[in-house]
Amino acid sequence: MTSTSDTVRLEKFRRDISNPLKLKLFMLRRLPMAYLAGLRIAELTAERATVTVPYKYLTQNPFRSIYFACLSMAAEMASGLLSMMHVQAGSPVSMLVVGLEADFSKKAVGLIRFTSTDGAAIGQAIAESRTTGEGRTVVCTSTGTDAAGDVVAVFRITWSFRAKK
Repeated sequence: MTSTSDTVRLEKFRRDISNPLKLKLFMLRRLPMAYLAGLRIAELTAERATVTVPYKYLTQNPFRSIYFACLSMAAEMASGLLSMMHVQAGSPVSMLVVGLEADFSKKAVGLIRFTSTDGAAIGQAIAESRTTGEGRTVVCTSTGTDAAGDVVAVFRITWSFRAKK
């Protein structure tokens, strides 16, 4: 259950991270490789996040597609934004990636959009950790699609959340 103050904090985080200048400053300070790779936030709500990664000189591999590490970065950022948003909405919680699986189904060229719809599960795990003081894990799925809507890759990122004392 989300309180009014938590909802206000969620909206403030969404508004701040959606501001182009604030996003650039955040990425330069905390995620410089994501900034250089050209990752952008296309959509962000409490339940869903979409991050794009372009095919360009800095993201290419020798096979003329986007390097898997750049795809991983965008997939993690989609679920990571949801995690950060829910962590910001209350008492301090540590968050950490503890697992990663990926399936690649098509050559990644052009602009790839990674979408994660696990905001509700993340919010619930964080709330449980705050209540119990114990760690919780969530497996988030980030699905990457190309301009035609074809699935390029699916990442399953396991996040661990633990309320700080």
